[in-house]
Amino acid sequence: MLDTSPDPTEDPRELTRLWRGFMTARLTLGLVLVMLQLALYITGTAHNQWLIAVSAAYFAGTVATRLLTSPKPLGSAFNRNWLMLVGLDVLTFASLQWMQGSNLNYTPLFALPILLAAVLGSLRMALGTAASVTMLLLGGTLWTYLGSPMDATPYFVQAALSGVGYFAIALLANQLSARLADEGQRARRSQVAARIQRQVNELVIESLPDGVLIVDTAGSVRAANPAARQLLGSRRAQQSTGFGLRDEPGWRPLLDLTRMSVGTGHNQEADVSIRHEGHGPRRLRARTRLAAPQGTDGESLCVLFLQDLRELEARMRTEKLASMGRMSTAVAHEIRNPLAAIAQANALLDEDLSDPRLKRLTGMVSQNAKRLEKIVEDILNVSRVQPLEDIHAAPLVHINESVHRICHDWAMQNNAQQQLATQLPDTESAVPFDADHLRRVLINLLDNARRYASSQPDAIQVGVRTTESQQARLTIWSDGAPMDRSVERHLFEPFFSSESRSSGLGLYICRELCESHGATILYQRNVRPTRGQVVEGNEFVIGFANTPSNDTQPANLNTTPWQTTLY
Repeated sequence: MLDTSPDPTEDPRELTRLWRGFMTARLTLGLVLVMLQLALYITGTAHNQWLIAVSAAYFAGTVATRLLTSPKPLGSAFNRNWLMLVGLDVLTFASLQWMQGSNLNYTPLFALPILLAAVLGSLRMALGTAASVTMLLLGGTLWTYLGSPMDATPYFVQAALSGVGYFAIALLANQLSARLADEGQRARRSQVAARIQRQVNELVIESLPDGVLIVDTAGSVRAANPAARQLLGSRRAQQSTGFGLRDEPGWRPLLDLTRMSVGTGHNQEADVSIRHEGHGPRRLRARTRLAAPQGTDGESLCVLFLQDLRELEARMRTEKLASMGRMSTAVAHEIRNPLAAIAQANALLDEDLSDPRLKRLTGMVSQNAKRLEKIVEDILNVSRVQPLEDIHAAPLVHINESVHRICHDWAMQNNAQQQLATQLPDTESAVPFDADHLRRVLINLLDNARRYASSQPDAIQVGVRTTESQQARLTIWSDGAPMDRSVERHLFEPFFSSESRSSGLGLYICRELCESHGATILYQRNVRPTRGQVVEGNEFVIGFANTPSNDTQPANLNTTPWQTTLY
């Protein structure tokens, strides 16, 4: 027989609730039986003291089971739990019915143990309990008929009908209990799925790079992810758990956009500028989406999505310039063949010339052809973005001499002798780095420092030092203001720049050239003593790869031509 009974162990809280309900019902019924028997005895209606004793014993048993037993399922077979609860009820009610005689009818009370077995047990247990109650009723009727011969047909029919009713109660109660248990399980699974979905949504929103704000009709922010708090650019948004768009004057454009969206009932999109006192404007792209109100009295909420326009524009520039980079790489490949032909033809022409003036012209052609070939090769090397197979195979340069020469030339070229200060150790060290690449990296970093540094003496400081692990480090420090976090996050990415006129390739090429030689480059805020005080500024640190041996001679810098730009 297929057992469709519910499993009460699925939810301990539901089992506990049902258990306590049945125990309270049994306790109440026991108290009512005691009071009833006492009233009947006092009024003289009943003279059997055993009825009071049985009722009192049943009441004591219900108190004990209510206080001392823990909620347990009855199982699918007759066991000790069934005897303590269902069996005690059946025995008590049968005893009262037998001792009371025909004065009172206790048969309706048998519905309680049958319901208990049907809900907390199995269908087989419920039907077995109904069968046992029916047999007791038929047996009691038979015993009465044998004791006093009379027409017992109505009593047998009443017992049989009662038994049929008990079977129906057992079946229906068990089916309803099973259905309610299934509904509860589905509800719990739905709650678990909804909770997991809510947690996933919160996690996704928290990790979104775009800002997300949930704003009500009064302008109060109900929820905000970290990106939105960062984009709002106010200490109030960073520290407050609850704030409103009316708290800061700079947030007024967002408040107006939210009100327009709620007032018109349509989604809005606009580019806004947030201005806070003492800070520059922050340009954002704001989009609104209206959330449907829950219920008749539900409040309308507006979801506000924020994006940093500077990052959007940088992405667009990255895509455009990336395609231009691919095109320039293809052009560089095409230039190599005619450039080689020009260099070869110039060499053949030079062999047949004797006029010194013409010789100088062919020399200029040869020099510029070599320089152009060097530029083409560098463009191809940067586009490949591949490190050297053997870092130690790179030429070595004297770091102190190279830095001193590059800084001196740069200061003379930019008239920044007072602005630039160098701090070089007395001990010379060689590092594996191409001399021309080192010049380009250092010039890029010096140009970047000069762009943001003050015009005070020693506003830019370049130093070389050796760590305990014998690693040479080059530092370029300037007293400029701290970078914005959004700029710092994309500092070494290609084509990203906080200035519209910059291509955003300088620091990216510095990083690529450093990594191609096994070196590292990083940005940090650091303090330096300057002009008689300690000043905080921006610092770029280049950590060179260690030299495997000192037998290799460093490259000669005298043949490197001066270049004011990267290429």
